[in-house]
Amino acid sequence: MGGAVAQRPQGGKKQGLRRPKRRIAILIDMTPMVDIAFLLLIFYMVTTVFSMPQAMEVNLPPATEDQLKIKESNVLTVHIDEESNFYWNIGRELPVPMKTDSLRTLLVDQNKENAKLNTLIIIHKDARYKTMVDILDEIDLIERSFNAVTAEEMGVTPREFKDPSHDRYAEFRAKKFSYRYAMSPWEDRDSRIIDKVLSQQGGE
Repeated sequence: MGGAVAQRPQGGKKQGLRRPKRRIAILIDMTPMVDIAFLLLIFYMVTTVFSMPQAMEVNLPPATEDQLKIKESNVLTVHIDEESNFYWNIGRELPVPMKTDSLRTLLVDQNKENAKLNTLIIIHKDARYKTMVDILDEIDLIERSFNAVTAEEMGVTPREFKDPSHDRYAEFRAKKFSYRYAMSPWEDRDSRIIDKVLSQQGGE
């Protein structure tokens, strides 16, 4: 910042033999300061991240033309209607309503009972998007928990268990738990199935 010194004019009369004090006025040029302020403002506006992008990692199977045939007894189907209500069934059984907070318990118990279990998630297009995210989070958490227990049983840390450079990685890979699931859009037949469930329960 630049400045200039200006001498104030002396006013009044001398009082006896006492000399009046000399006062100096300093004029500060604020123009450079304003320029710096605007430069800093522009810098922070350009470099600041107001909202971090949110992404979810999903491992997709390799593309293949072959269709895998799965027994109906090995398929766990979870329906989520437009009001984000949950229903589950095995094979061709009639779906049963369930509470949202019991989803993790259901998935864990069914995977423990059947090592060949595959989960089919059918979500209505009007259901809350957060519901789908919560389901994927639960699946990821279950997969991590199962592998953490397996790693502890094998005497290694979870980080070593998934390290491709580890000497025992082939052994780890053979015992690694990978949650098998698929997602499908809601169809008219799904609406008829849920309507049948509600009609048998008196519309509750």
